[in-house]
Amino acid sequence: MARKILVVDDEVDFLEILTSRLAANKYDVVTANDGESALLKWKKEKPDAVLLDIMMPHIDGLTVLKKIREEDKYLPIFIITAFSNEARVQFANKLNANGFIIKTSDLQQEIDKITATIEISAKFKAKK
Repeated sequence: MARKILVVDDEVDFLEILTSRLAANKYDVVTANDGESALLKWKKEKPDAVLLDIMMPHIDGLTVLKKIREEDKYLPIFIITAFSNEARVQFANKLNANGFIIKTSDLQQEIDKITATIEISAKFKAKK
C-alpha cells in the first residue's frame, strides 16, 4: 500500500515538482496551497507524513505545525523552506518538526529522509 503524504506549499511550481518526485517514488500525494486547506486535508486524508511550507497565506506553516502537534505528536512533519531563518528553525524544532527540506537541495536525498522517518514512525505506531 502506498504511503500518503500531504504536501503544502503556496508556490505552485515547487508544489508540482515535489508532487511529481514523490509520485515517482510511489507515494500517494495530496496537496494544499495554504494553511487553512492544509488543516482540512490533514483531518480528512489522514496522511502518513506532512511536508509543510513555512511562509503561506492565511495561516503560516508554523501555526499549522503547532495545531497538528496538539492532536498528533508522532506524525512525521517536515518543514519546507527556501531560506534558513534561525528563529523559525528553533521554533519548528521546539514544536518537534522531524526535519527540513530546503527548496534548493537535492530532492531525492530529501525524499529518502522522509521515507526513513515514515518507516520509523509506522513501526512506533504499530507497537502502541
